[in-house]
Amino acid sequence: MSAFVDTSAFYAWLVRSESSHRRVAAVFDTLLHDRRPLWTTSFVVVETMALLQHRIGLEAARGFDEDVLPAVRVQWVDDALYRRGVARLWKADRRQLSLVDCVSFAFMTQQGLTTAVAVDPHFQQAGFELLPDA
Repeated sequence: MSAFVDTSAFYAWLVRSESSHRRVAAVFDTLLHDRRPLWTTSFVVVETMALLQHRIGLEAARGFDEDVLPAVRVQWVDDALYRRGVARLWKADRRQLSLVDCVSFAFMTQQGLTTAVAVDPHFQQAGFELLPDA
């Protein structure tokens, strides 16, 4: 079964000083060992690259692009997916919920994905299984 990967999980996996690093790394070890397909969106890729570049440096962003992304299937956000994400954002009417998350939820729903690798409680609040468990 496939799983969706959020920025929060990518960041925790790649940055050893993050408090959730060990739990997230264990999840990735299991998913990769089991050859479970991992999905993300181009919005998550952009968000992760920007976060790594800003907080850690350009080499961390390069490592993500060259070493991590080849193992992940990326859904490039087109106008239709963007519109579904924006509609979720307006419907949720929550200032702390991001467009990136709403596009992720829309993609997961469209693909029938029920599991998110994330350290972001918004995924669980949206009804998805969260790995690692909260």
